[in-house]
Amino acid sequence: MKVSVNWIKEYLSFELPPIDKLVEKIGAQLGGVDEVIDLGARYRGIIVVKVVECAPMPDSDHLSICKVDDDKVAKDVERDANGLVQVVCGAPNIKAGMLVAWLPPGSTVPATAEDVEPFVLSAKPFRGVTSNGMLASAKELAIGDSHEGILELGDKVKPGDDFATAYKLDDYIIDIENKMFTHRPDLFGQIGVAREVAGILGQQFMSADWYAHGLPDMLDAASDELGLEVHNELPALVPRFMAVAISGVDGSMPSSPALQTYLSRVGIRPISMIVDITNYMMVLTGQPLHAYDYDKVKALSGGDKATLTVRNPHPGEKLTLLNGKEIEPRAEAIMIATDQKLIGLGGVMGGADTEVDANTKRIILECANFDMYSIRRSSMAHGIFSDAVTRFNKGQSPLQNHRIMAEAVHLMKQLSDGQAVLASAVIDNNHLDEMVLSRQSLYPAVKVATEFINDRLGLSLSAEEMKALLEYTEFVVNIGGDMLEVTSPFWRTDIELREDVVEEVGRLYGYDKLPLVLPARDLTPAVEDQMLSLKARIRRILADAGANEALTYSFVHGDLLNKARQDSDQAFALSNALSPDLQYYRLSLTPSLLDKVHANIKAGYDQFALFELGKVHATSAVDEHGLPEEFDRLSLVFAADQKASKQYGGAAYFQARKYLMNVVAEFGLMPGLKLRPLAVADLADHQLLEQLSRTYEPNRAAVIYVGDQMVGVVGEYRNSARRLLKLPDYCAGFELFLSVLPDESRSQYVALPRFPKVSQDISLKLPVTISYQEVYDFVWEELGKVQPEQTLPQLGPVDIYQREDDSAHQQITLRLTIASYERTLTDAEVNKLLDTVAAAAQTKYGAERL
Repeated sequence: MKVSVNWIKEYLSFELPPIDKLVEKIGAQLGGVDEVIDLGARYRGIIVVKVVECAPMPDSDHLSICKVDDDKVAKDVERDANGLVQVVCGAPNIKAGMLVAWLPPGSTVPATAEDVEPFVLSAKPFRGVTSNGMLASAKELAIGDSHEGILELGDKVKPGDDFATAYKLDDYIIDIENKMFTHRPDLFGQIGVAREVAGILGQQFMSADWYAHGLPDMLDAASDELGLEVHNELPALVPRFMAVAISGVDGSMPSSPALQTYLSRVGIRPISMIVDITNYMMVLTGQPLHAYDYDKVKALSGGDKATLTVRNPHPGEKLTLLNGKEIEPRAEAIMIATDQKLIGLGGVMGGADTEVDANTKRIILECANFDMYSIRRSSMAHGIFSDAVTRFNKGQSPLQNHRIMAEAVHLMKQLSDGQAVLASAVIDNNHLDEMVLSRQSLYPAVKVATEFINDRLGLSLSAEEMKALLEYTEFVVNIGGDMLEVTSPFWRTDIELREDVVEEVGRLYGYDKLPLVLPARDLTPAVEDQMLSLKARIRRILADAGANEALTYSFVHGDLLNKARQDSDQAFALSNALSPDLQYYRLSLTPSLLDKVHANIKAGYDQFALFELGKVHATSAVDEHGLPEEFDRLSLVFAADQKASKQYGGAAYFQARKYLMNVVAEFGLMPGLKLRPLAVADLADHQLLEQLSRTYEPNRAAVIYVGDQMVGVVGEYRNSARRLLKLPDYCAGFELFLSVLPDESRSQYVALPRFPKVSQDISLKLPVTISYQEVYDFVWEELGKVQPEQTLPQLGPVDIYQREDDSAHQQITLRLTIASYERTLTDAEVNKLLDTVAAAAQTKYGAERL
């Protein structure tokens, strides 16, 4: 946001401090200052002169020899007997009697001031005739684009005047970063900044009458000369839309040099009087306006009147914008249209078909409010970042529209010498709440105690002092005891809560004045976060087992969900994604890890285990407020290329299972842990688990149970996922719900026995139809029935073997390691335990102990 110091001075009743002090104050209490430009330095030495004589140069078809009167202000310049200075000029519009800007020898052309080598003028001969400097066009003065003729100055200046002073170009431009004003749309206008500068300097600000009270008479003199209609199909997105037709204007007429300098100071390119007035009001107040060529709108309306309709685009409709870009608007965009055609992207940019040009004689002036979120989405979708977007996406107050339109009409009449007149009724399509309109404030008065404010700022201000601070910037404040009743002015859109008033008082008082007191420190130990402790413990367990932690985005591309066979309709879609690759909240962690496998294999890592601790979400799981619930998960994937996988016996499933057992054993869950084939699991009532399971091969994966609760999946991945994600053949993993793991507060210390451990194997010959997991669960359960008290048993796999000449049977070997807390167990005692288990296995499965 560029702020002209001279411009804001026009609205202040006191002297501003030196520029360095002012910038320091703005940076401390208003917004970060990016740059300060000494604009006056560009115009130093430029003088207003009158062309007294103007004669064609001999042997030239375009040059003129001019004699100019500078009231003898310039020094060290050659003059004739009458004190006039000779200047050669090639402009076609030069003539005697004009007041123009003269750049004497030694001055710099303002348009080149920022060049690497600025152009410095001198006394220079043209075809034997000396020219002392030059007479400047608007482009050379850097206040416009026109260079076809000399800029003719108004009659409010006289020869000898300093050009920069006369047009207030002896100025400083303060560039404040826009993000500091995100919640303050009023500060995107010079009036708003002037008001805030007064407030932080402790001075009273009074808005101009036309802004504070409006110019009611200016909009009352409407006629029926031109027919105009407005239809608003989107009142929720466009709460107020004002329009009026104006005749007697001239689209070819430039604005006054003074108005051009106002715009150029803050980086706006002057175009014509009509367009310049709309831009001037936008920069002054923060409220964008737009002018349409009335006759072009009428021609596209298909009737005897001009019609403006606010609506969404129809399928296939396109629009060519003022910048020449053709777009097919997004379906939810706010569009301005006639009966037949789109003519503008509401709040973003007008259309080329109704542009004001040199032939325009009648216009429609629009002053509207648009939903800032819709404007932001349209701007991003179509890559259009106009000055109007900058302001509309901050949320302008709809209570200022009629005031700004009235002042714009006033300027239109004034600068056209009274030729511009209202030619239709002023249409105010207003959908604001009656309470808002009656109180002329967007929010009700905020009641707040002085103690509430002082406690948060560390101050001891009285109610009267707070009232004075707020009234500097035109708040209405009533005091009742120690309570303040604060009513925000109509241009403020951010004062809704007590905390907003606290912030306003603190800012106006000055954050640099707040007491520097160290906060009291409570020595009570912080309560340990059990989830953080749980995750730290998991990290240690898996890191000790050789696994590496990965951290991936919580958002994934829909294509990754498809590759993992998960349903993107079950995932929350992001309406404003950080990247096209981050479209959805993930349904499980597994796809994110699988997406990293191929890259690591390709980078030369032949075998590795990756794990991640993170959260997942699904549309099927929301709380009572409709907000997504979060589920903590642990996921791991083990992968090895073809060469490295040869060192492992058996399928990849068992490597993943080994990591899983390592985790659950550390948390003491082995007694209740069961693995059951995924192919036969009923997941109908467990949508998140069902989505997770889709990535796994049903016949080579198992559902993880703790007791009767399903808590995850372990196994190998579907062939389709392996192919699409370029996974190696030897690849498996698991995903586990962290809710099943006991947190540190529930963990209990289990001492190791002092007596030696005894290990013995049990090898059973069983039918191949019985799964390893079923055998393991059976043996563990039977051991629990017969093992002596005060013992600590462990059971693990040794071997699964099938003879080539016996396809109907398999041999499963398990190793029991057991120790007593009371005495040393003998081999015979342990063997007796296994005999009992073997007998039970024979009864149930017909198993033979080998």
